[in-house]
Amino acid sequence: MPTIRDLVNVLRRRDGVEAAVVLGRDGLLIDSQVAGSVDEERVAAHVAPILQAVDEFGAAAERGPLTTAVLEHPRGIAVVSALSPEAVLLVLLAPGAPVASLLHELRRNREHMAALV
Repeated sequence: MPTIRDLVNVLRRRDGVEAAVVLGRDGLLIDSQVAGSVDEERVAAHVAPILQAVDEFGAAAERGPLTTAVLEHPRGIAVVSALSPEAVLLVLLAPGAPVASLLHELRRNREHMAALV
């Protein structure tokens, strides 16, 4: 049976993926693989307050908790995807990376990935 480490490894090998990080909703790192100088613990710590704000927004807008968020920045894209009530996947992509195919894969495999955490 695949593990979280296998999931992170497969994601990290995708074209344009600079980091694949699985973290708890508290911002603590569970597993990661990064390229370059990305500080995965620092990045993971910043995801927890984003999740809280987005979930509060979802409640106020009557949309429910976060499933997936795409954050676009000048030097790349961050995809935050809730795997379970306890765990979150963060994928950092280089500019121009194929985001649509990643989003499709995350949506298609969400239940399988959630079973790993």
